[in-house]
Amino acid sequence: MNRRTKFILPAVTAAAALSLSACGGASGNGGGGGEAFSPPEDVRMIVPFAAGGGSDLAGRAIAKGLEEVTESTVTVENITGGDGAVGYSELLANKGNPGVLLASETALMTVPIVQDVEFSYEDFTPIMKLGEDYNVMMVKADSPHESCMDVVNAAKKGTVTTAISGATGPEYVAWSQIEEQFGVKFKSVVFESGGEIATALMGGHVDVAMTNPGEAMGQFESGDLKPLCTLAPERYEYEELADVPTGIEEGIDVTFAQWRGFIAPGDISPEAKQHWIEAGKEYAKTDAYKEYVESNLLQQQISYGDEFKSYLDDYNKDLKKVLSEQ
Repeated sequence: MNRRTKFILPAVTAAAALSLSACGGASGNGGGGGEAFSPPEDVRMIVPFAAGGGSDLAGRAIAKGLEEVTESTVTVENITGGDGAVGYSELLANKGNPGVLLASETALMTVPIVQDVEFSYEDFTPIMKLGEDYNVMMVKADSPHESCMDVVNAAKKGTVTTAISGATGPEYVAWSQIEEQFGVKFKSVVFESGGEIATALMGGHVDVAMTNPGEAMGQFESGDLKPLCTLAPERYEYEELADVPTGIEEGIDVTFAQWRGFIAPGDISPEAKQHWIEAGKEYAKTDAYKEYVESNLLQQQISYGDEFKSYLDDYNKDLKKVLSEQ
């Protein structure tokens, strides 16, 4: 079932409105026909995963931020299924439409690599990468595991059940790399979102899980869950995770970041693309963006348009190498 939530915020300031309208020069729909570009009044923001997870948090934050810096009303739609494939297919069906966006992440590349779908990341228009999320390995508060190597050693002796968000999501990639390094095998249970993962872990339905820090920070603070390590190259500077070691410190040679951003359909006009890029740049200057990044403990790594596309090209090559080895 699709969930729809509408955010209606005050109109953009006059200065921001002039800035954004100036970047939309000459075309309204997919091609450049010389017509004046008019930013869409009503915009759909597709979230290809269930409510409550990191993708949902990102989509709602982006929608709210874009409403602050444009005159558009942005409606969030959770269109789930197929590990994100259903949502991306909906974006594919809106080719050339500047009034549809999608809160995107790693599934944009993983799904076409491992599934027979009609799209690849190259079928869409990259707009903005907001930042990067590294996985944190976590267990229930009363778990006997006190480190990530405890989990690996347990897997060497018997069955360890893990929770992953989507059959090919970033947790799958990270667990697969750990399996390869240590010659172990984890039993994975697939959930639709990070929120469901935390619930399953607290309920004792799985032994260990990974998720993005922002998705489980409430449970860390309440003491229901405990973080064991982060799969990041260096420790987080955020106070909440500053004392959590990296996997590298424990001998786990795995780092994997999930990026977060938003994309548009393919074949939108250059003016429409630039409109959304400029909107993204304005959003990055707001307190709302800062609040989203800090409250979700993202590593702030921003890129736009063609630079974002180059990042995706490199990321896709690396991801193909990892997944082809599994």
